[in-house]
Amino acid sequence: MMHKISYLLRLLLPFLLRLHLLTTVSGIDQWCYKTPYPDPCKRYFINRNDFRPPTQLSDFRVMLVEAAMHRAISARDELASSSLNCTDGQKQAVFADCIDLYGDTIMQLNRTLECMSPKASCTDFDAQTWLSTALTNTETCRHGTTDFNVSDFITPIVSKTEISNLMSNCLAVNGALLTAANNGNRKDFPTWVSGKERRLLQSQSERAVRANLVVAKDGSGHVTTVQAAIDVAGRRKVTSGRFIIYVKRGVYEENINVRRNNDNIMLVGDGMRSTIITGYRSVKDGYTTYNSATAGIEGLHFIAKGLTFRNTAGPAKGQAVALRSSSDLSIFYQCSIEGYQDTLLVHSQRQFYRDCYIYGTVDFIFGNAAAVFQNCLILPRRPLEGQANVITAQARAYPFQNTGISIHNSTILPAPDLIPVIGNVKTYMGRPWMKYSRTVVLQTYLDSVVCPLGWSPWLKGSDFGLDTLFYAEYNNIGPASSTSGRVRWKGFHVLNRASDASAFTVGSFIAGTAWLPGTGIPFNSGL
Repeated sequence: MMHKISYLLRLLLPFLLRLHLLTTVSGIDQWCYKTPYPDPCKRYFINRNDFRPPTQLSDFRVMLVEAAMHRAISARDELASSSLNCTDGQKQAVFADCIDLYGDTIMQLNRTLECMSPKASCTDFDAQTWLSTALTNTETCRHGTTDFNVSDFITPIVSKTEISNLMSNCLAVNGALLTAANNGNRKDFPTWVSGKERRLLQSQSERAVRANLVVAKDGSGHVTTVQAAIDVAGRRKVTSGRFIIYVKRGVYEENINVRRNNDNIMLVGDGMRSTIITGYRSVKDGYTTYNSATAGIEGLHFIAKGLTFRNTAGPAKGQAVALRSSSDLSIFYQCSIEGYQDTLLVHSQRQFYRDCYIYGTVDFIFGNAAAVFQNCLILPRRPLEGQANVITAQARAYPFQNTGISIHNSTILPAPDLIPVIGNVKTYMGRPWMKYSRTVVLQTYLDSVVCPLGWSPWLKGSDFGLDTLFYAEYNNIGPASSTSGRVRWKGFHVLNRASDASAFTVGSFIAGTAWLPGTGIPFNSGL
């Protein structure tokens, strides 16, 4: 943990040096000047009649989050108003995503403000996660406009609020307040999985008896669709208790969504080969990447075990998501996630994948969560003619976001359909979707399917993000594990010390020792 903290301190050092004298400073200019984006800060505060200059950094942080909240509400309301006059189907799809995403941003900022009260049980580490999510939502809205080339229609509405810069300031200030004594490993983390639910995860014979609802296509359960069960759970007046949905074997052709505030849902299937949730939405069929997901998970503390999430759109349909998760403290255990381009959107928050199979082609694990994949099997498959496979496209856009993809003690092998053409297809471990993209591969078996260069630029010949990204490898094994032929970018690192690699483990990167033990899911907290 200390190494994680020292890494953060190195990142924050220039910012901390500028702040160390700020204890009782009057005048907002002097405070805003210390942020990464001083001008939007000053513009927001300068004309507010209720403004009082802060005296402490913690007070300034609250003011910044309140400013971001005000801008987020303004953007959400203007998006909703503009959407009423929109008749174009593609623009309507982007509007719908953006309104939803800004609604979530408002919720994340509310959580952050509550966390900053003196009696709050959460930590600055939690706040950094929620602020990162709020900022990621605005980026996702922006990316959605590129799916249908309608950026000229949406971008002006959200750009004038300057919300991305204001939230980046929030992240910088909150990051400066992170300390060794307040790093997310609190001892009073709520126990949100009972002994009964731990047994459910481990025992197949009692699933139907223990579940709140049983889903069965043949009519032998309470409902015949997974979404019907999720909707019942969503009508609960109190969502603090675990709601268990047992999905019997079968192929469920539907798109499911566990919405915000539908928390503590557990989906348990009969195994990844037996219980399959499948859809076929894609960008080429008129859906945004975000909304193409066969399964969209937003509610807190979600758990899935023994299921397959599949998108059958195929490689020719472009972006087509099988699973999208923005569920904080979520777990996917013994699940298969199957698609081609953009299979798994680890959108935001803290996520843990254990003993999962992930299939895909282009950027097939992507997004801006803090996500750890442990003991997983990652299977690049056959792409379109002339395409290369890229396993990850991590989307960290700002240096203070505590996000990234960590692949630990896993295996990368070619899927069966790739093997006949493996000599003609290059496969890379990642490329930088955003400027501060961060992906690490630790103690993982790399089959010869992985290209000796290891990593790819975003576009051929481009130097975008190569100096600012953080890609790293540590003690990998297998035919492609040698780093002698790897890229020579400033942002690529071969980690030689366990102390450096440990910053990206379950215990450090997602504070897993605070919330995973109660679930009964196996995990290794360190290397």
